[in-house]
Amino acid sequence: MKRLFDITVSFLALVIFAPAFLICAIAVRLTSRGPIFFVSDRIGAHNSHFKMLKFRTMRTDTPQVATHLMKDPKTFLTPIGDFLRKSSLDELPQLINVIKGEMSIVGPRPALFNQDDQIALRTESGAHVLTPGITGWAQINGRDDIAITKKVELDTWYLNNQSLSLDLKIIGLTAWKVIFRRDVSH
Repeated sequence: MKRLFDITVSFLALVIFAPAFLICAIAVRLTSRGPIFFVSDRIGAHNSHFKMLKFRTMRTDTPQVATHLMKDPKTFLTPIGDFLRKSSLDELPQLINVIKGEMSIVGPRPALFNQDDQIALRTESGAHVLTPGITGWAQINGRDDIAITKKVELDTWYLNNQSLSLDLKIIGLTAWKVIFRRDVSH
């Protein structure tokens, strides 16, 4: 049921947001050198590896580490990067990852391939079995403002309480947080 929901919502969202998708792609191309998409090595369900798509918001010479580990991540942003991140429009290409089955609409955000601490904590808690999502329980309960241990605690809670009604609640709260730019620090 969840997979059918993911495919249906992703296709509908790609159709609805096609103009925004095109505008973002053109804006990235016109405001910085390099590819339109940033392809990030991420950890999927059962600690598998996959390539997650995003609109590129940072310069091509940016180190591949989690943004929160950078001394001053804003120095690496492209001219349009800050807007794309704060509006979450940089996440639109992940709908393709959902259609491919690598991601879900709702689930824990996929860890970077080198976030060993988060990967280990998720594995220990059992949350590593979940398909990562574009949004999730941790994102609506703090997003950038909570520690990895708290994120994993929230991911584990989601594992034990997941349902279609909870996913719909998370999607609704995500939309509210994106519109009002809540809990976004970078």
